Amino acid sequence: EDGEADTAALAAAGGGGGGGETRLTRRQRRKVTDGDVANSSVPGSTGSPSPVPGSSAHGGSAAAGAAATTAGPSGHGPGAASGHGSTVAQKVQERVELNVVTTIAAQELDEHEGIDEAGLREHEEVTKVKNVSSIEMGMYRMETWYFSPLPKELLASCGGIIDILYVCEFTLSFFTRKEELLRFQAKELPRERRHPPGNEIYRKGNLSMFEVDGLQERIYCQNLCYIAKMFLDHKTLFFDVDPFLFYVLCEVDERGYHPVGYYSKEKYSDVGYNLACILTFPAHQRKGYGRFIIAFSYELSKKEEKVGSPEKPISDMGQKAYLPYWTSTVVDFLLSQSDESELSIMDISKRTSIMSEDIVFALNRLGILKFINGTYFIDAEREHLMELTEAHPVKEPRVDPLRLHWTPFITDVKRDKFSIHTKKASIQQEYALKETNKKSSGGAGYHRG
Repeated sequence: EDGEADTAALAAAGGGGGGGETRLTRRQRRKVTDGDVANSSVPGSTGSPSPVPGSSAHGGSAAAGAAATTAGPSGHGPGAASGHGSTVAQKVQERVELNVVTTIAAQELDEHEGIDEAGLREHEEVTKVKNVSSIEMGMYRMETWYFSPLPKELLASCGGIIDILYVCEFTLSFFTRKEELLRFQAKELPRERRHPPGNEIYRKGNLSMFEVDGLQERIYCQNLCYIAKMFLDHKTLFFDVDPFLFYVLCEVDERGYHPVGYYSKEKYSDVGYNLACILTFPAHQRKGYGRFIIAFSYELSKKEEKVGSPEKPISDMGQKAYLPYWTSTVVDFLLSQSDESELSIMDISKRTSIMSEDIVFALNRLGILKFINGTYFIDAEREHLMELTEAHPVKEPRVDPLRLHWTPFITDVKRDKFSIHTKKASIQQEYALKETNKKSSGGAGYHRG
C-alpha cells in the first residue's frame, strides 16, 4: 500500500510522491569503456561534458573515482593517426587527451525489473485506466494523472471509478461525496486541529513545515502516499510506513494550514539518502516550492552533520528538479569562498551537505571541472563565477536556517560513514597536520625557512 520508489519530479511535471517507501530497481552495474568520453577540449576550454541522450543517471560521477579513460602516451587513443606524419598527429592527440573530462555511461532505468511477463501484463491491465478522475482538496480541484491503488472498500461504493475524490486537507481523510466531507469537518474536526499531525519544525511568513512520524500517524501517511501515486507514475506503494518520516509543507492563513507538498525520508539510511520521495501538488507548482523542499532536506542534513543525496537511481524528472539546486548552490558557495586559493570537492561537500558525486556532476554540467595531467581542477575565476551566478541564481523562497527548530536522531558518529566528521580532511588541514607532526617529532626533517 505504501512506499516510494522514485525521487521524482516536482516543477512543471508535478513532482514525486510519497512515503512508506520503496526500492525502485536494483542498481545496475556501470560499465566504463573508451567510448564513454563525454567531452574533450584543448587546454583553456570551458566546455562541459554532455550526458548520454535519454540518460537519467548522474553522468558526472566518473570524476569522483578512477573511471577516466584517456589514451596513453603512445597515442593509441581514439582518433590517433597512423602512417606518414603520425608522430606529429600523435603529439597533437596527446595534448588534447590530457584535458579530457570523462563521465560514466548513464544507467538505463527499468521500473518493471524483476516482474515476469504474466505479472507485467496483469499490472498494465489494472493500472492503464485511472480509477480517480480528480481530487478536491481545500479550495482546489486537481485532475489526476495516474492510477492509484486505493482501498477496495472506497472504490466499491462508486463502482470502481471515482469521479471526484474529496479529501479533508487537515486529516487527509477520503470521501466520495461532498456532503460527507462537510459533515465530518463540522462535527468531528476540532477547530484547533486544522494542521497536519506531528510537530511544526519551521515557520516563516506564510510557510510552515510539519514533521510526521509514519509509525505514529499511519493512516495520514498512507493516504498521503495514495494521493502522491495519482500524480507520479514511477511510484510503488506498500503497507509499511513505519521506517519513514514525512515532512509536509503548508501555506498558513486564518483558516488553518493548507498542504502544498511534501517529502519523505528514512529515519536511518545506510546509503546516505536524505530524501526518498517528493511531491508538489499540481495546484501549487511553479511557485518554487519544489526547490524549497529540496533545500529543506539539505538543511536537515546540515543539522545532522551529514552529507546526503536523493534516493538513487534518480529519474529524469528528479534530475531536472535537483540539478538547478545543485548548480546554484555550488556556484554560490564558490563565489562566497573565492578568496581561498585551494578548495577540494570534500570541502564543498562538508559545508553544503551535498554528496561529492552530486557536486562533481554539477561541476561537470557547469563546465568548470578540468582533468589535467591526471588531476582534477575547478576552474573558478571570479568573473566566470559571476556570470554563472546570473545563469544559475538561488531563487525564492529560501529556507531560513534560523527559523528551523529541529533535533536529529542521535547516532554513533564513528559508525556513520556519512557524517562529515568521518570525511577526509581538506588539503589545508592535511598540510597543517603534517607540519604539526614534524614539529612534535623533535624537528627531524623540519627546517625553519
